[in-house]
Amino acid sequence: MRIVMKFGGVSVKDGENILHCANLVKKYSKDNEVVVVVSAMQGVTDSLLHAAHKCYKEASHGFIKLFIAELAKRHYDAIETAVKDKKIKEKVINRIDNLLDELEKILLGISYLGELTKRSEDYILSFGERLLAPIFSASLISLGVDSVALTGGDAGIITDSNYGRAKPLSEVYSLIKSRIEPLISIKKLVPVVTGFIGVTKDGNITTLGRGGSDLSATLIAAAINADEVWLWKEVDGVMTTDPKIVPEAKLIPELSYQEAMELSHFGAKILHPRAIEPVMKRKIPVRIKNTFNPEAEGTVIRDGITSTKDVVKALSLIEKVSIVNISGAGFDFAEIMTEVFRILAENKVNVVMVAQSSSELNLSIVVDDSDYDKAMEALKKIENGSIKVEGIRDVAVVSAVGAGMAGTPGVAGRIFSTLGRNKINVRMISQSCSEYNISFAVSKNEGKKAVKVLHDEFIKSEE
Repeated sequence: MRIVMKFGGVSVKDGENILHCANLVKKYSKDNEVVVVVSAMQGVTDSLLHAAHKCYKEASHGFIKLFIAELAKRHYDAIETAVKDKKIKEKVINRIDNLLDELEKILLGISYLGELTKRSEDYILSFGERLLAPIFSASLISLGVDSVALTGGDAGIITDSNYGRAKPLSEVYSLIKSRIEPLISIKKLVPVVTGFIGVTKDGNITTLGRGGSDLSATLIAAAINADEVWLWKEVDGVMTTDPKIVPEAKLIPELSYQEAMELSHFGAKILHPRAIEPVMKRKIPVRIKNTFNPEAEGTVIRDGITSTKDVVKALSLIEKVSIVNISGAGFDFAEIMTEVFRILAENKVNVVMVAQSSSELNLSIVVDDSDYDKAMEALKKIENGSIKVEGIRDVAVVSAVGAGMAGTPGVAGRIFSTLGRNKINVRMISQSCSEYNISFAVSKNEGKKAVKVLHDEFIKSEE
């Protein structure tokens, strides 16, 4: 088999975990061709972002020295545990030192200039994965597995220049294939590729946004025609909902691509909807596996899932969102909608959900809370005597997903009757054309309660 394995931040949070993951790769690479994709150590990307903004706001050279020292210690400690061979250890420490020197100079530059662009922010965020990949590769080599560490750019992941949410270009598949396939099929190496990051045609580092490491893995899988993608996480697979909200949540053995896309779009931490697209086109299964319980089958996401036994298969929740309402009368509705979405696209506002009424101009749009201010500022420009733009903060979106919902009468009625009995007020409703998903907005403080009562109604009651 040809397998692309992606390890998330929790899976590689320290040297002990890195060594454990390297041993997993060693085990499965004996009879298979394996490509590894890695995230940064848990918390490192957030700390890099914090450091970048602190340097931008305050010229603190002492902070930079301390930050680099702490980052160095964490990675040196990981090397000490994960890499057993002394010569290999010295070599990877030298590579880490060079990267840390580069990072320190960039942070000092931002501190001196008092300027932080999206391009330089992506450059800084890339260091999490760029520090981790050589350590993971070195750990493999010390275990007797021939390996090479590559950046996303080295692997052929070229993107546009939309820093922070870069999109891979169409030629990415042929480029990845030309660079990765000879390594695994001819040289018999295990490439360890940095997830989350790519590069523009001009050579500038970009990041792929939330779920970027998953997207890196599925792009590579599609390019080399892999048999499967394995996403190693700290859970046994996809659950019927977040166990932190509903402790009795159950494992879902299999999902269709469409179900997985609906769930991930509406907040479930499976993989990003963009990450499904490359494998869906080539019908490559994606398996969610537990790093710390590797023998468990996990959840498989694949083509051809026809089982509709469970009407609602899973529930997801997004809490950090807001609603923007555009209302009025006496205007061409299509023209106003076109203008609204043009403005949102130009300002790179992430739209989560849309609902509209055509009896009069009334358009409700759910956006990421982080995009709310710029969305309101941009859309206020279309206000006049007849068009009004208003916002609602502290909103949560709950989504009920399942292929069994398609063609089943009364599902929506059952959902909203359950919410009504529990005195949960619904502010906005949207349903996908596939009928695989019904989503609705409620007050943020009622989001978890809505998930609990619907889980009891549809999933717990079916046991």
